[in-house]
Amino acid sequence: MSRYARQIAVIGQPAQDRLRKARVLMVGAGGLAAPSLPYLVGAGLGAVRLVDADVVSLSNLHRQTLFAEADIGRPKVTVAAQRMKALNPDCTVEPAPEVLDPANAADLVAGCDVVLDCADSFAASYILSDTCQAADVPLISASVVGLEGYVGGFCAGAPSLRALFPDLPARMESCDSAGVLGPLVGIIGALQAQMAVAVITGAQPNPLGQLTTYDAATMRFGGFRFDNAPEPAHRPAFIARTALCDDDLIIDLRAAHEGPLPHSAAHRIAPGQPMPEPEQGQRMVLCCRSGLRAWNAAEGVAKQTNIEIALLALGDETGEGNP
Repeated sequence: MSRYARQIAVIGQPAQDRLRKARVLMVGAGGLAAPSLPYLVGAGLGAVRLVDADVVSLSNLHRQTLFAEADIGRPKVTVAAQRMKALNPDCTVEPAPEVLDPANAADLVAGCDVVLDCADSFAASYILSDTCQAADVPLISASVVGLEGYVGGFCAGAPSLRALFPDLPARMESCDSAGVLGPLVGIIGALQAQMAVAVITGAQPNPLGQLTTYDAATMRFGGFRFDNAPEPAHRPAFIARTALCDDDLIIDLRAAHEGPLPHSAAHRIAPGQPMPEPEQGQRMVLCCRSGLRAWNAAEGVAKQTNIEIALLALGDETGEGNP
């Protein structure tokens, strides 16, 4: 027990025992996982299920410090699991080289005590929030773009991500489009690990319902509680491609160069063009690369008619195109 002696001096033996028994789902093995995963494994966590379908690339090494140039081209989850086994063999890291989507989200969350959203994808964040809210599992979600980042505790008695962020901007930047600084990602990832430890050990005040922000330009932290944020009435859900039905009204909002139609019955609608009207009882499925255009289109449709709307994030199928 000398390994955790200085930690136990702060949190106590019962809290350390809870860490040892805990199982965490971490979605994303990139920049946010680079600090959060080693800190959780080093703290004596029982098990981590690590989900990411990506491979190590040179352009990410400035912030994804779990990896080295020799790892380029290898699956991130495989490399990360090997690194963590060397760090603390008492913690089991289960690599899952797959893409999170609505079809597998519930199975990935099942049996986990806390979920960490370390993905650079707003669609993944909302899928995880919906899944965690349904399963009553705490979600620690973080995001970093440019010089700003945040981390928050959602679900399991606290409002969901949709409650805090019911509306999206017309365009949402990502690390790829806006850039990001490595040290800032490290700060937010470390906060994410600290919040997860607090949730697992039952620390007070409860970090669920708390949002913490950091601005690297001013070197200032901010934050607030959102315990009473109301859940939005309109909640367009993301679905998996496999959930498409022949009788759905499927509308692909991407340009032709971004990828083929997701279904033989799909319509490709350019921006500004009128969308076809669904038949009585027909579900409308709005598709795009990241889910952002689909979300914004769904907001407009919902203001005009009361129909069932689903969203489909198709991902980057060609290496081209923007959300």
